[in-house]
Amino acid sequence: MTSAPAGLDPESHQREALELISSAPDEGALEELRVQFLGRRAVLSEQLSRLGSLPPDQRREAGARLNRVKTALQQGLDARREALRSDGSGTLAAIEAIDLTFPGRVPRRGHPHPVMRVWREMEDIFRGLGYDVARGPEVDNDYYTFEALNMPAGHPARDGFDTFFTAADNTEETAETRVLLRPHTSPMQIRYMETHEAPIRVIIPGKTYRRDNDATHVPMFHQLEGLVVDEGITVADLKGTLEYFARAMFGDQRRIRLRPDHFPFTEPSLEVHVSCMQCDGSGCVLCRHSGWIEILGSGMVHPNVLRYGGIDPERCTGFAFGCGIDRVAMLKYGIDDLRSLFENDVRMIRQF
Repeated sequence: MTSAPAGLDPESHQREALELISSAPDEGALEELRVQFLGRRAVLSEQLSRLGSLPPDQRREAGARLNRVKTALQQGLDARREALRSDGSGTLAAIEAIDLTFPGRVPRRGHPHPVMRVWREMEDIFRGLGYDVARGPEVDNDYYTFEALNMPAGHPARDGFDTFFTAADNTEETAETRVLLRPHTSPMQIRYMETHEAPIRVIIPGKTYRRDNDATHVPMFHQLEGLVVDEGITVADLKGTLEYFARAMFGDQRRIRLRPDHFPFTEPSLEVHVSCMQCDGSGCVLCRHSGWIEILGSGMVHPNVLRYGGIDPERCTGFAFGCGIDRVAMLKYGIDDLRSLFENDVRMIRQF
C-alpha cells in the first residue's frame, strides 16, 4: 500500500481531528482548530509540501490520500460552524460575553454647536430680565414681513433685504398672499402684539434667510429680536437693557455707545456698539483700530408699527432691538469666517 510522507497517518489524523472539531464549543475554539489542522504550519500542510520528495510512482496516491483528509476536515469545520450559528451558541455567545474585569468603554458625547451655545446663553440672559421667548413662522407673508413694519410696497428699504420670494401663481397677489422666507425675525413683533396686551417683554430667536453668501453673510442665519412695550418706556430703558446684555455676554468690563441710524420700523433708530473685547477699546485689528464693534440695531418702536400691532401709541411706547446670533458667536469665540459655522467640520466645532 502506498504511504503518505513519513510522520503522518492520514486516516488516524482525520478521525482525531474530526472528533475535536465536532465538540468545539464556539466559533473562537473552532477557528483555533482550523489553524491547528489546516493552517500553514499544520502537520497536514507540511506533509503536502513534502510530496515532491516522494518517488513519482508514490506521489499521486499519497497526494490523493492527504487531499481527501484536507477536504474532510474542511467539511467538518463548515458543518460545525453552521451548527453553532443555527443554535446561537457560537458567535452570539462570544459577542455578548462580558468580562467584568475589563475596563469599560466611555462613550463619546456630543456637545452644542457654538451658535446654539450662544443662542441659549442669550435666551438665559433675557429670561433673567423677565422676558418671554416666542417663536414665529419661517415662511411668512409680505404683510407681516414688510407692510406692518412700516415698509409698504415700493419702499426702498425692501431692497436691502434681498428676500427669497416664492414663485407667483395665477391668482392676483396681495400683501397677505405673497409668500416668502422671512429675512428677519421682526414679523413676530406684529404677531405677538396682536395676541398680547401691554406690558410686553419678549425675545424672538430663530432662523432667517437672505440672498447673501460671503465671509460675513450666509443665505441662512440666526437672529434674536427683542420687543418691549409699556407705558412710559424711554431710550434710557433701551440703553440700560442693552448695556446689561453686552456685559452679561462679553464681560463686565464692556461699555456700549449708541449712534444714530435709520430703520423704517423704529424712530429714533440707534446703532449699538460695544467696546472691543480684545483690546478693551484701545484699538486693534478686530475693531479696525476704532475701539468699538457694532453688534446690533435698535430704536424706539415706530407709532405706525404699534398701530399695526393693535396698540395705541398715545398710551404706550416701546423699544425693539435685533442682533445676529451668529455674529455674536463669531465675536465671542474669535471666528473669522461666518461660513465656517455651517460647514459641519467637527474639527472646528470640537474647539468649543
